[in-house]
Amino acid sequence: MIQGAGLDTVAYRNPYAELRVFEVDHPATQAWKRQRLGEAGIEVPGSLTFAPVDFQRDTLAVQLALAGVDPGRPAFFTWLGVVPYLTEEAAFATLAVIGVRSLGTQVVFDYADPPSTLPASSRQAHLLRAARVAELGEPWLCYFEPSALKSRLAELGFSQVRDLGPPQIARRYFSKRAHAAVPERGGHIVLAGIGAR
Repeated sequence: MIQGAGLDTVAYRNPYAELRVFEVDHPATQAWKRQRLGEAGIEVPGSLTFAPVDFQRDTLAVQLALAGVDPGRPAFFTWLGVVPYLTEEAAFATLAVIGVRSLGTQVVFDYADPPSTLPASSRQAHLLRAARVAELGEPWLCYFEPSALKSRLAELGFSQVRDLGPPQIARRYFSKRAHAAVPERGGHIVLAGIGAR
């Protein structure tokens, strides 16, 4: 499941014939993408299913069922670049739907620490970026404290949670770059899975 798929192209590069890809996105965004694909003459692969979902208004479980998703099978959900734009209620409603799926299901998503917990210099830079995206009509609404988020994920059924904060992200993905000191607070990437209950 590619949640908030936007212009993602995984389904068009998928080398595994048996792997079904579901693009889960806002209905308007998805309609625009499908129109652009048609205009470009790009054929939609048979392994791809579009699942229109407005995370603020729709119930994810209902929309996935309408798209033909089998809730009894494990699935991998990518949900990157979406959570900060949702209300906390909408984010947890979506995570709750994923958390009751079958053993082996995983979700990867990103989030940010609350601005009030950032060092002064980082907080100022964050507030400037937040103001810019708000002017574009996409305000950042949702932030989490790592320990509180981990507890909430456990309540929702996730028995395996790995939270990479700025230092871990820098070491893992940017270790060969020469850069300034990495802050302790900022953006996170979480991998949460459903293991043995």
